Amino acid sequence: MITTDAGGAVMHVVIVGGGIAGTAAALALDKAGFSVSVHEAHADSGADIGAFLTLADNGMRALREIGVVPQAGFPLTALRLTGSSGEELAVSALGGAYRCVRRAELCELLQAEVRSRGLRIEHGARFVSAEQDGDRVVARFADGREAAGDLLIGADGLNSAVRALLDPVPKRYAGQQVFYGYSDRAEPPHEPEHIEMVRGSGSSFGYAVSPEGRTYWFARLAAPPLDGAETAAAMRTRLLAALRPDATPTADIVAATDDVLVTNAHDLVPTPRWRSGRVLLIGDAAHAASPATGQGASMAFEDAVVLAKSLRDNLGLDGYERLRRPRVERNIVRSAQLTAALAPDHVERGDEVERLRLRHGDVPAEDDPLGLLDWDAELPS
Repeated sequence: MITTDAGGAVMHVVIVGGGIAGTAAALALDKAGFSVSVHEAHADSGADIGAFLTLADNGMRALREIGVVPQAGFPLTALRLTGSSGEELAVSALGGAYRCVRRAELCELLQAEVRSRGLRIEHGARFVSAEQDGDRVVARFADGREAAGDLLIGADGLNSAVRALLDPVPKRYAGQQVFYGYSDRAEPPHEPEHIEMVRGSGSSFGYAVSPEGRTYWFARLAAPPLDGAETAAAMRTRLLAALRPDATPTADIVAATDDVLVTNAHDLVPTPRWRSGRVLLIGDAAHAASPATGQGASMAFEDAVVLAKSLRDNLGLDGYERLRRPRVERNIVRSAQLTAALAPDHVERGDEVERLRLRHGDVPAEDDPLGLLDWDAELPS
């Protein structure tokens, strides 16, 4: 195991970003024997209380490999697809372990694990610049703090300040607005541990009901990007107008939700430079995809494991990028295709089943990530 620098000291990795990607990377690198510190711009987790995500089997596998078993949220074992007329189109089992969890809870869990291992995490550290001198890299923050190490990882998300220094590729609008929220008053038809996908006449809608009866939901609408001119009430009304024509529970779910949140869906053109010298981008900072595949968090967890193993097995950053870039870029392309395919019900059902398969993380056999995620197995050179 190679965990030392040229002078024999344990290599220190400075991580910018204390969200999902940054904390997972810290835990993986710590397990591989590296010294790490995490520096987060927000005073707290900065996570949106209303946002939730679905962790697919590959993401759950990656977490288990670094010693994290999420207990927050609830399991998902099956997916059901219905059409705009309320008819059931398909039901399929979700193999492996899937979980629905609030993003805030997941961030809190990962940050708590970082602290429990005695790793340093600093809040209120807004990254502004980095300087490399060949053997070391120094990160500088807005309040005057500095952090020096052998490697700097930019895990600061879609709007990455670290990426702006390496390769200022702008995020691009993916063509959809994403609405989301949760309700304790909605009572939609459902079965335990199911995620319900509704192919509406002008929307894509998903929801899951927790064992406590809370309904978590999202809706994707093809629309111009939000510009800040529309009020929250007007956006809610517009969403309901898109859902009401369908004979589904989607409009009632939204109507029973007190706080409806909305954001623009973005991704990155899959060509940014991921690294320069001792600076590397991971997670959404490197390869953000639109949310259609539901793989954002899982891809970040895979990044963490493969990066730690690449450094452990002496493959370096070259080896990491060689192993990761094809897979994550394929996810960007797939997600963009699904986003562009949001259309009325005349979409072929065979295509729809394939889209759902892709959405929930089924990976072609030639791109099976599990061989790379196995902590005890050496990576291919």
